[in-house]
Formats: sequence, structure tokens, C-alpha cells
Amino acid sequence: MSEAESSSKGARYGDDPESTVDAQARVVQQKGLLDDVIDGIQLGLLVIAFICLVFAVVFGSSLPTVFPATQPVYDFVVGLPELVRAAPECVAELWAARPQSLAELEATQAALAVWLRDLLHWLPYKQCVLAFSWATYLWEAKLNIRQRRQLHEVRRPQAIASFISRQVYLEANAYGLDKSSLQLVKDAFGQVQTTLVIVYDAVPWLWAAVDAWAGLGGQHVIVQSVLFFAAASLVSTVLALPFDLYSTFVVEKRHGFNKQTVGLFFADLAKSLMLTMALGAPLVAGFLWVIERTGARFYLYAWALMAGVQLLLIVIYPTVIQPLFNKFEPLPAGELRTAIEALATRLQFPLTKLYMVDGSKRSSHSNAYVFGFFRAKRIVIYDTLIDQCTTDEIVAVVGHELGHWQKSHTVRMLAMAQVQILLIFFAFSCVINEPSMYASFGVAGTPVMLGFLFFQYLYEPLGSLLQFAMNVVSRINEFQADAFSQGLGYGEQLASCLIKLQIENKAAMNPDWLYSAYTYSHPPLVERLNALGNPHLASKKE
Repeated sequence: MSEAESSSKGARYGDDPESTVDAQARVVQQKGLLDDVIDGIQLGLLVIAFICLVFAVVFGSSLPTVFPATQPVYDFVVGLPELVRAAPECVAELWAARPQSLAELEATQAALAVWLRDLLHWLPYKQCVLAFSWATYLWEAKLNIRQRRQLHEVRRPQAIASFISRQVYLEANAYGLDKSSLQLVKDAFGQVQTTLVIVYDAVPWLWAAVDAWAGLGGQHVIVQSVLFFAAASLVSTVLALPFDLYSTFVVEKRHGFNKQTVGLFFADLAKSLMLTMALGAPLVAGFLWVIERTGARFYLYAWALMAGVQLLLIVIYPTVIQPLFNKFEPLPAGELRTAIEALATRLQFPLTKLYMVDGSKRSSHSNAYVFGFFRAKRIVIYDTLIDQCTTDEIVAVVGHELGHWQKSHTVRMLAMAQVQILLIFFAFSCVINEPSMYASFGVAGTPVMLGFLFFQYLYEPLGSLLQFAMNVVSRINEFQADAFSQGLGYGEQLASCLIKLQIENKAAMNPDWLYSAYTYSHPPLVERLNALGNPHLASKKE
């Protein structure tokens, strides 16, 4: 190898200590204050666990006597072996006692209903909400920390080394680290905020403040609920504003994505708030009215209302709401338009409109999507996607989106969402009139608006599990849509475009497997390329 070739390779792969690549590697590898805090907390928890273990060994069975607060934990640990040993016998007894006739089944259902009512009556709701909230937060924080460790890695995995330069890899990791830092701080702030709101009964205080301000005297619950919704939305927006500003004008700008001005940011914020009030207020009023009028089986009618609203939003969002923020123009005549229309004709896709949207007005991130019902389908392509990819690559992405349509993925995901909403409303019907839940949070009476808010806190762990299940299904759908585009003859072009978009968006190149499995709605790049047969990278657009 010549000296020139050696020098070129060193600059390319960062082996030269004076190179820009190695300077970037040092930035990625360097751990800051947040990493030190994380390491300190983890070390502190290990020390606490070790001290607890030492105390348990030293004091043994006298531990609850010396430290009475440890009694519940001690009883659980001591009783655990017996519980495990008794489990098979318990299962056998339950199987033997299973209902053998319709009458027995009805009696069992009645007994379970009585047991559930008793459970809901004495359940410590506030303590459960705090426990669920902190458990969910700690689990997701742990996943974020795992991902953060991956982002500190400066060596590319072998799987991507052939088509991702070390410079690109490091830039993506630097962007991911900045987003991770912001997310960890934001999540911690949000968790502390949630804890303070629950512990100090801030929700009933705001409820009473709205009533006093409006002079309702507790007589117009639906009006009070709508005003409470507006006040809570405003407070939430104000509390999130510093993080949104930092994300847009520091993180996104630092990595070359943000195109927004401060004026455009606040104009978007004002539009979003007005839309929230315009759409949310009637929905809240309708939801409460349905519950008030339909009795014990309100969950069926509330679900029907929500299903109707969702379908309406799917129709009006691309045609009414999104044009408030972006400009839609017909895709100009030319090679790209001709190729997309030909593909739509080939698949008998009922294309009525083909738009280009000015996504570059706010960000250099790119996208394309299909929307519409029945025989009125439309395709939207971001101008950033047109700038970043070749015509064949964009057609491959459109083929992927048409794969979702061909395989009814959108309809299936919508159906799954409806099942989840019905489950939420049914579960809420079990506690809607439970006075102990409202009293636990310092609320006099049983205002439905507050009851639903408290229930959402209780539902959080199950909601996280259901979202994980939705992500699993979504990733399966993405693989199927990729395969559909490949079957159209665009496998190589799709792979090329996926790589380019990964590079342009500075998405994580080597995500932690558990983090991606839990949070990603799309498979990581390497998995998608492997499913496509990992074809050779197509030539880049000049």
C-alpha cells in the first residue's frame, strides 16, 4: 500500500489522531455530567442493595424487630418459598373447582364480581398510581440508559461498515446522544412533576380553581370539565415549552435539521393550541354527555363516539389540519410523477391526487405517505425526500407505502386501536362510580372528568404493554411492506433509499436490541436490509 493510500485510509476511518473523524469520536466517547449522574445513581443503588444484604445477613430473623419498616419485605421474602411450593396445589384446586355447568359458571362470575367490587373499594389508589408511575418511569429510563451506552460506542458494527462511513456513524451517535440527554432530563422532570401533582392533590385544586373562576358553583359539570381541559392543556403546554424550544433551536439546529424561525415556531404552537381547544372541547363535552345519558354500558357508546371521531380526523387531517402548517402542491409533471402514476395503475391503486409538501420549511427530515378512504386515495411526498433520493428510490418507497395499502395494514392497525379503546372504556366503567378512588386523590364527589384522568394513571402499565404489542405488529407490517416493494422489482432501490434516509436523518445505526424492541415502530436498518437480502448499495444521486 502506498503512503498516499495509507494516508487516505487513515482519514477515512479515523485512524489518524489529528483527523476530524477522531475528533468526532472523542466527542461521542466523552461522558458528561449527565452520564456521571447516571453512573452515580446506579452505584448508589448497588451500595444500598449491598448494605441491605449485609443487614439481612447480620440480623437474620430479628431484622423486622430492629427495623420495623422492613416487616412487609421480610414477610414476603420468607414466605416466597412456601408460596412457590404451594403453587401447583393451588392450580390443581382451581382446576378441580372449575364450573361444570352454566349455573356454576354464573355463580362463579357473580362471586368474581363481588370480589372485584370489594377489591376496588379498599384499593389504595394513590399509592398504586405512584407505584405504577415510578415503575414505568424506571423501566423506560433503564432502556434509555442502555441505548445511551450504545450511542457512546465509536466503532461501527461489521454489519454496517461496508456502507456507513465512520464519520456518518459518529455524527448519528452524536445526534442520538444529544436527543438522549434531553429525553432523560425531560422524563425526570415529568416524573417529578407527576409525583408532585399526585401527592399534593394538584388536580382537585385546579378543578376547584376553575369552578371558582367561572362561578359555576358545581352546577354545570360538563362546562366545568371543558374549562378544566382547557386549563390543564395550557399548563401542560407551558411546562413542556422549554424542552420543545431546546429540542428545536439547540439539538435540531446543532445537527443541521431545524429550518424553523422563532416566529414560525410560536405560530405553530398557537395553531396547535387552537386546534386542541377546537377539537378537544367538543369531544370532552360529547364524551361526558354520552356517559351521563347511557348508564352502565356507557363504554359501548363512548367507544362508538371515539371511533367516529377517529375516522373523521383521518379524513380531515391531511386535507384540513395539515395544510394549516404545510403547503401542498401537485407533484410537477416529469419523470417522478410519471413513474408513480404508472406504479399506481399497475397495482390498480385508485390514485386521485399526488402531492408534494414543503417539509423543508421546518426540517430536513423526510417522509412519504398514503391516505384516503375507498376510491379517493392520495399520495404525499416530502420535498426533502425528492432532494435526497433518486427517482427509482422514491418509487421504491412509494411501493412500500402501497404495500401497506395492498395488505390492509392501516385498517388492521385501526381495528387494533379500536379494541384497545374499547378495553380502556370498559375498564374505566369498573371504577367510574367508586367513591374511594376519588377520595384517595382528595376529590369530593365523583366528577367523571377527574375519574378518567386518575384512571389513565392506573392504566399506564397496561397501556405501555399494549403499545409494545402495537409496535411488534407495526414492525411485522414494515417487513411485509418492504417485501411487497421488493416483489415489484425495487428491492435494491428500496435498500439504497433506506440507507440514504438513515444517513440523512442521522438515525441510530446500532440501537440497543431491548430498547429498539420496546420502543421502535419500525425495524432497525440492518434487520430491514437483511430481510431484503442485503443487496448492493445503488449509486448515490449527484
